[in-house]
Amino acid sequence: MGLDVKMVSVCCTMVLTTMFLSTYAQTCSNYAFANNAVFSSCNDLPVLNSFLHYTYNPSSQTLAIAYRHTNFDSSKWVAWGINPTSQGMAGTQALVAFQQSDGSMKVYTSPITGYATQLAEGDLSFPVSDLSATFSNNEIVIFATLGLQNGTGATMNQVWQEGQLSGNAPTAHATSGDNIRSMGTVNVLSGQSGSAGGASGTSSKTTKRNIHGVLNAISWGIMMPLGAIIARYLRVFPSADPAWFYLHVTCQTSAYVIGVSGWATGIRLGSQSPGIQFTAHRVIGIILFCVATLQVIALLVRPKKEHKHRIFWNIYHHSLGYSIIILGIINIFKGFDILNPEKKWERAYTGIIIILAIVAAILEAYTWLVVLKRKKAANAEKMTNGNGYANNGTNGHYPYSGMTGRV
Repeated sequence: MGLDVKMVSVCCTMVLTTMFLSTYAQTCSNYAFANNAVFSSCNDLPVLNSFLHYTYNPSSQTLAIAYRHTNFDSSKWVAWGINPTSQGMAGTQALVAFQQSDGSMKVYTSPITGYATQLAEGDLSFPVSDLSATFSNNEIVIFATLGLQNGTGATMNQVWQEGQLSGNAPTAHATSGDNIRSMGTVNVLSGQSGSAGGASGTSSKTTKRNIHGVLNAISWGIMMPLGAIIARYLRVFPSADPAWFYLHVTCQTSAYVIGVSGWATGIRLGSQSPGIQFTAHRVIGIILFCVATLQVIALLVRPKKEHKHRIFWNIYHHSLGYSIIILGIINIFKGFDILNPEKKWERAYTGIIIILAIVAAILEAYTWLVVLKRKKAANAEKMTNGNGYANNGTNGHYPYSGMTGRV
């Protein structure tokens, strides 16, 4: 009986393993089309659950293709195309397909002239025949034969994409994550595909994005709040004066320099990505840079502590400082949404912000406790000396105004 159970277990395991391997193998090269179409080459495209099957006929200079997109639902559209003139979306000669609201398939050609395209129908720069599309089992496939007699060459720039439908009309696709990485090259003779501009080009832009994110997260998102905590809470300790002031200035100045470097990297990335706009992130970044620069300039005109206008400078300085911190944290989370990194990075930053907030709350309570104790002791001493509540300029002021040190 025990042997029979073991044999059944082994058989079930073998069957499940065979099914898994078969399913895995069918992602590309061993995939069987329902219409029995056969292609000589196949590439697993790196993003958006996409695959390209194709056969190139050198004598007729035609390319028969089948573009597959899996894990698909009927609320979306897909497109695949060749860009004969450059890398990227603008200039792509695309094939577009989606399931209409009545269940029928819509497939057509669309020449993309710019990034604000609505995927309008139109003729491509090369002839297209045998154009059709199928949708079943959450998989959509576009079939077509392309005439490449116009000299596109063996290696071509390819672009593939997906987006949401509004009724029976395609809407703009997402401008972050895999949707801005869905481009590359394909060599129809060798059967090899690659990243757009080569691996080094894609890696370089990704590296710049990561540098932009890291610099801004460290500067605006961590060092600026830390510098504010130093200024607000360390000066309650007489022994920390004037060390807290120099720590505050060093921390904020370093944050500004690093933050401007990250900001400049972001502006550069934007200029290298025409048509891809993250308006809110960009606007907040520009405002943040301007406000921080005004804060730095204000240090050059800071009145002396005893000056009658110093209180107005303090209000200005504190208001801009807290605005910088709030805008910086908001924009960092917007950056996370754009870069779409692994969740652990966003969680790590969120944890740092929570820790800083807890530390600030504890220090705030402790600071008020110390200030109130000092005020009580000072009042008691005045009463003992018979001075009562003499007008010595400390009573009724902001809790930190009576402390020694710089403000």
